[in-house]
Amino acid sequence: CYPKSDILNEALNQARVEETGLNIPKIEEVTKIDGKWAIISTFIEGKTLAELMAEHPEKEDEYLNLFVDIQVKILSQKAPLLNKLKDKMKRKISETDLDATTRYELETRLNGMPNHTKVCHGDFNPSNVIIDESGTPYVIDWSHATQGNGSADAARTYLLFRLNHQEELAEKYMKLYCTKTDTARQYVDRWLPIVAASQSVKGKPEEREFLLKWASVC
Repeated sequence: CYPKSDILNEALNQARVEETGLNIPKIEEVTKIDGKWAIISTFIEGKTLAELMAEHPEKEDEYLNLFVDIQVKILSQKAPLLNKLKDKMKRKISETDLDATTRYELETRLNGMPNHTKVCHGDFNPSNVIIDESGTPYVIDWSHATQGNGSADAARTYLLFRLNHQEELAEKYMKLYCTKTDTARQYVDRWLPIVAASQSVKGKPEEREFLLKWASVC
């Protein structure tokens, strides 16, 4: 059961992203089911990119290409009313178990990063992309959406692959993202400790340990 504020925030994020015209499930209703707050959205029939990658390993490169193209399209959008990514990360870093010196270093680095206003998904991984029967991709789970720097979103996706023990796929993804967006790998790498620290606040203990190792690189 999620708090009312989480449900309403996710619904608002999704509604704001809907307005960009991206392929995402439409919100039909925010309601209570058995006393619990819930979002009712359009049901997308299909398979996730994660399922397709597992079923057709020979097509991994093709699917990864599509995955990055979808992310680039998301990052090309603007949604001025979304929360700012930097504000969210600053709050998360202050909540970590890291020592004061490391937190200060991370916040200083975060403040020094360029300010962008791109739509960032915040949890972009192949499980959150559904391909319907006609081959159209839909992106789900907009609870972490913000507006900010696209390289922070790429750093998050890279870490998600690493958390899933898909090291080779993580490297292929990073190379493809940097090529398609003409971004220096070193620039995305500078975001990794910041993103890892902000993501370490929630999650399983073993994931937190992994992320805090990345965060302490700073």
